[in-house]
Amino acid sequence: MALNTNSLSFIGLANEYCQAVMNVQETERNDFINSMLHLLPRLYITATDLRVDEMQAEETDSYLDNFMTEEEYDMARRSVEQLMGEDDVYLEVFEEDMKYSDTPVSASIAEGVADIYQVMYNFLSTVRDSTDEVVDDAILAVKSDFRNYWSATLCNLLRALNHLYSF
Repeated sequence: MALNTNSLSFIGLANEYCQAVMNVQETERNDFINSMLHLLPRLYITATDLRVDEMQAEETDSYLDNFMTEEEYDMARRSVEQLMGEDDVYLEVFEEDMKYSDTPVSASIAEGVADIYQVMYNFLSTVRDSTDEVVDDAILAVKSDFRNYWSATLCNLLRALNHLYSF
């Protein structure tokens, strides 16, 4: 599988997202929210457009190595949490546990941003200076992770951030 336009776009957006999260301490709250509301939908669309060989995807158990340290994750999460302040926590209505709970289930914008940041960071660390085969495997892995996990996180973040956006 050759690196196509969609894959290149995804790599560029992943890099842009990581830069936005890494620079959160120098960013105003509304600028950060605006940045996320521009990046997250583009990441979603580009991730859904990633082309993977379905036969290869079924045969390969692709995964991304974890390059991000726990300290880097915590620093990103804490920085976003501090920026968002009391608005960091929002009610999560699509949580599976919500069906069986009498109390609301909450989620954290900072944790969601950091979770996606970790995926993007690990993806970029994998593809940086790698062979075509490694890049192909990383694309398979990030597409699988998107399908199974971070697409829902991204959508939930969009809803919460949209609620806080100053039009």
